[in-house]
Amino acid sequence: MNTKLHAICVSKGRPIDLFVTAGQVSDYIGARALLRSLPKVKWLLGDRGYDADCFREALQDRGIRACIPGRKKRKTPVKYDKRRYKRRNRIEIMFGRLKDRKRVATRYDRCPKVFLSAIALAALVIYWL
Repeated sequence: MNTKLHAICVSKGRPIDLFVTAGQVSDYIGARALLRSLPKVKWLLGDRGYDADCFREALQDRGIRACIPGRKKRKTPVKYDKRRYKRRNRIEIMFGRLKDRKRVATRYDRCPKVFLSAIALAALVIYWL
């Protein structure tokens, strides 16, 4: 069984919201699910998987500027702030801290709800440490 974890975290790398999808599902599904729970921010950093015109428009409607590089096969290149995008390493560090917990890294649980609960407990520990 394969899963993807989508997360919203603050600039310090603390997770705020989590969402699990099946591994073969597009990243746009996770982005759409987390869009409603976005706090009031000026910028959103994301990787290439979240590069979609509809997602960028939804962010723009909420007054959020997207710092997401374009996909490699995109016909028209997208401009983004490269210096700001380098701060995305904090998100990767947060995922690494989640995977420090053996239960999350090896995914012992077959049920997605139980797996998300284990991730939520690990995120709680990360948030307060």
